[in-house]
Amino acid sequence: MDLRYTEAERSFRDELRTWLTDTLPSLPDAPSHEDWPARRAYDLHWQQLLFGAGYAGVDWPVEGGGRGSSPIEQLIFKEECERAGAPYVGVGFVGLLHAGPTIIAEGNAAQKERYLPPILRGEEVWCQGFSEPDAGSDLASLRTKAVRDGDQYVVTGSKIWTSHAEVADHCELLVRTGDDGHKGITWLIMPMDSPGIEIRPLRTIAGSTEFAELFLNEVRIPVTNRVGEENDGWRVTMVTLSFERGTGFVGELLESMRHLKALHQLAEHSGLLDDLGLQRRMGHLTAAFDALWALTKRNVSEAAVTGIPGIGGSVFKLSFTEQAQALGDLAMEVLDRAALTGDPLLAADGTPLVNEEQLAGWFKSISLTIAAGTSQVQRNIVAERILGLPKVR
Repeated sequence: MDLRYTEAERSFRDELRTWLTDTLPSLPDAPSHEDWPARRAYDLHWQQLLFGAGYAGVDWPVEGGGRGSSPIEQLIFKEECERAGAPYVGVGFVGLLHAGPTIIAEGNAAQKERYLPPILRGEEVWCQGFSEPDAGSDLASLRTKAVRDGDQYVVTGSKIWTSHAEVADHCELLVRTGDDGHKGITWLIMPMDSPGIEIRPLRTIAGSTEFAELFLNEVRIPVTNRVGEENDGWRVTMVTLSFERGTGFVGELLESMRHLKALHQLAEHSGLLDDLGLQRRMGHLTAAFDALWALTKRNVSEAAVTGIPGIGGSVFKLSFTEQAQALGDLAMEVLDRAALTGDPLLAADGTPLVNEEQLAGWFKSISLTIAAGTSQVQRNIVAERILGLPKVR
């Protein structure tokens, strides 16, 4: 087996690297995370540049309007964007990484034609209306109710932790259409300009307002906006979550690997690497992230064959988020000890070893074991669906 890059893959990397080198200097400065309309414009502008250059939808199949790239090209794209410090998907992550792939896998022809192109072209933003105040990790207990009224559903209830609801055009919404737990859930597309929607931003411990509460008062959603059959939304949701857990964290993994390198530089600069315990912890994290990158390659390859990342996404999500938290804990320790030296935290070339983005990333790690399904939920999934252990009631 030849594990080296092919000539086509090397050419793809070289062309992408050249394009990034030429394009990134022309980008305006990223706006504050407090100014979400400006952030929306910035993130969509980046997506529009990707679309114009033919890189939008690298990880989408051709039938979904994507580039249909091989698993290797997908990983090259992510690696090169991270290496160059290119913008992440930002406010487009729900549409590009969750809703879009779900519609490709489960939507009908009309839904694909209506919703997929604007996501790829950087024209529309999506948010996710899954969690509720009393049904977060226990998603099957959601209470937001949808009652059929002719060719519409009338939806009443509330959602919480709705990412980028303030600037979203559509919401992937889970509603209860039946009383039978998992079997009574339906997956809907809700236009965010519908009458009856109230959005209340939530301020996180990091000071960001990327999340919001949604209050839905008899919101009318066309039946044609249903993805999958009525009461089959749990199965469709498992497709969505397989993308969220299986490939949605790849950018964060590469970012964590970059942050770990910066942390190593900082520890070396501050004379902290004489601490064997610190060396050991950094070594363990390096090995863990390397293993997760290998698992990412497996998940991406599986998704290329089946269209869905598969159950390995829960393994990845569980391990990555806990390792990212360990990195955050280590970072705070190193930063605290480095600050005691009194020396500027600069690299040999004078560039800062720690910047605001890295600090925000380390701080964000606190919430990662809750987002996209808690670690406890992931352990249950691994135990029951991979290891075949019995459920305990």
